[in-house]
Amino acid sequence: MRFAAVLNQEGGTLRTIDLSAFTDRMRQKLEAAGHSIDIDVVAGKDIVATLDRITSKHGIDIVLAGGGDGTISAAAARLMGRKTALAILPAGTMNLFARGLGIPQTVDAAVESFADGDVIAVDMATANGRPFVHQFSIGMHAKMVQLRQTMEFGSRLGKMRASLKAAWAAINNPSAMKVTLTIGEAEIVTRTTAIGITNNLFGEGHLPYADNPAGGVLGIYITVARRRGELVGFLFDIARGKWRDSEHVEIHQADRVVLKVHSKAKKLRAVMDGELVRLDSETTIEIHPGALKVLVPARVAQAKAA
Repeated sequence: MRFAAVLNQEGGTLRTIDLSAFTDRMRQKLEAAGHSIDIDVVAGKDIVATLDRITSKHGIDIVLAGGGDGTISAAAARLMGRKTALAILPAGTMNLFARGLGIPQTVDAAVESFADGDVIAVDMATANGRPFVHQFSIGMHAKMVQLRQTMEFGSRLGKMRASLKAAWAAINNPSAMKVTLTIGEAEIVTRTTAIGITNNLFGEGHLPYADNPAGGVLGIYITVARRRGELVGFLFDIARGKWRDSEHVEIHQADRVVLKVHSKAKKLRAVMDGELVRLDSETTIEIHPGALKVLVPARVAQAKAA
């Protein structure tokens, strides 16, 4: 297969390793397995333009994207509905979409798995037509990301510490918003501090990612916690992966949901795959089964085919 790799040199893991030595190892490993590869190592500001150029080429079988959530989401958006597959080099902080695909969490092990990997189809979701692979969220998560952006950190560990600090600040000053959710024939009107709408339901007992990335449903998680103690419990439930047992979360599933936010504020924000985006007063979120082809370890493809 012909690979085209786009590596974000500012990605959490990639900024801490010898990129020249790593790309040499990646090339050697894939070529030894009979593949060919072109590699672009670029700054974060050039990722989108590079992906646009790479994905417009003919004859590319696999686009290998290395970076955090933003890089992976941008690559997936450009490959949605196409024959070209995405290979994810997990170089972000949590790498949640990659975890759901069974991709090893070190960059060298991930490349090793790509050498004899197989392509499978998984789902994507869209919010008002904009694709995402993991989660669209409003409320406390968006506030936390906004607060984290004001902090300085230079490593993956530093980002995790900043996230904890921002989360604590958000918990200490919670704010609820009135929303209407239309799920099938049902309409839910509520005040909530956070809503997450996910590309497939999160699994239990681990970090928040989907055990089945081809399940064909949106997960809709409405936080009923409002006070600080309840919000601490909510975050603790997330960390333990105890979604279904949590008294702080109401869970639904659907293939389509319409979210209306009742607010006079003009600059509301949402988080989509870890990136802050403008929140429209009305957002339609939909699941798109099998819309993305991904390269996964052979053992994962075999298990899903069984």
